[in-house]
Amino acid sequence: MRPVHVLSPTAPVAAAPGHLRLPVLLLMAVAAGLCAGSNYFNQPLLHSIALSLQVSDAAAAFTVTLAQVAYACGLLLLVPLGDKLERRALAVGLMLLTAAGLFLSGFASSLGMLIAGTAVTGLFSVAAQTLVPMAATLSDPQRSGRAVGWMMSGLLTGILAARSVAGLLSGAGGWHTVYRAAGVAMVVVAVVLWFVLPASRNAAPQSYVRTLRSLGTLLMAHPRLRSRSLLGALSFASVSVLFSTMALLLSGPSHGMSDVQIGLVGLVGVAGALMASVAGRLADRGQGQTTTAVSVLLMALGWLLLWLGAHSLGLFLLGMLVVDIALPGVHISNQSVIYQLAPEARSRINAVYMTAYFAGAASGSALGALAWRLGGWPAACALGAVLALLAGGALWRDQRIARRAARA
Repeated sequence: MRPVHVLSPTAPVAAAPGHLRLPVLLLMAVAAGLCAGSNYFNQPLLHSIALSLQVSDAAAAFTVTLAQVAYACGLLLLVPLGDKLERRALAVGLMLLTAAGLFLSGFASSLGMLIAGTAVTGLFSVAAQTLVPMAATLSDPQRSGRAVGWMMSGLLTGILAARSVAGLLSGAGGWHTVYRAAGVAMVVVAVVLWFVLPASRNAAPQSYVRTLRSLGTLLMAHPRLRSRSLLGALSFASVSVLFSTMALLLSGPSHGMSDVQIGLVGLVGVAGALMASVAGRLADRGQGQTTTAVSVLLMALGWLLLWLGAHSLGLFLLGMLVVDIALPGVHISNQSVIYQLAPEARSRINAVYMTAYFAGAASGSALGALAWRLGGWPAACALGAVLALLAGGALWRDQRIARRAARA
């Protein structure tokens, strides 16, 4: 029997479950995509940034890892506030602070300014992760998977489209233009959200210190939160190896692409974001475990195609598409599991999971850069494949936990 999410009848939520209209949900998805994508604008622009600021490619590439580390810190320190503060005000406030970071990067005249802007953007762009559990809370419990699927489709589309948009805007007006345009868009969407989102607050808020302390309690109390967090971390680490090295491969002698061309390549992965809504529907039908298993297998297959694509753009694009389909399949299935563990603590549950998720991303980016320096594209592909296989091991562990819980 599938669990039903129960909200306290005294919870002061302005919109009852099922009253979140589709246009508002879609706007929330756009906001999530814009926030998450803000941390990925730099990836196709690294060479241009290095030339403009007169630093090495390695120094410019540091901003990729920094963005993900800052995001992980925001997930740990800020997202749990969704169970304490009024969620609409929290999300909009974080988005406006993200815009400030984008403007700082957009007017950066030195690497130090860019690093500061990247850190601010990464820390506060976790606004996206306050919107996801909010959508689940305000939706019909029987369709919460679909709501999360829409949100994650927007979030992942933002991540994947960010490279394409960045490449195109850079070609039109230079890399600074990317950050300035994104900052303006962030302010506009934040203001609109303030007027269309309902108020939403946890019925029993805790102190901030107690809220943070409860993260460890939740992690210890729920074995599947641990197993699914590990699975998410390994999966995103695997894909982040691709994110951190693909521009180096595509701009190199084998393909010789410009920022604009690399950005257009990123459009291939946007199709993979559609998997998020499909995975959400499958989760609502009880097919989450199967979806996860197929997605992990696709991720491993994608790395084989990417390795073969070192000198073949067609195979590279196919491998990228497969990997970008696999990641949301794993991620949405993970979230459908963890949100059922403690409906009254969704923001904190999400904080635990997403902190692990983006810690995996930061580790994958750093390891990918190291693999590239040591062995080029073949070493990066080997690393990505190994991480995908380790994700398969984490899934096997999770399935054992689920079977034990079903027998209990």
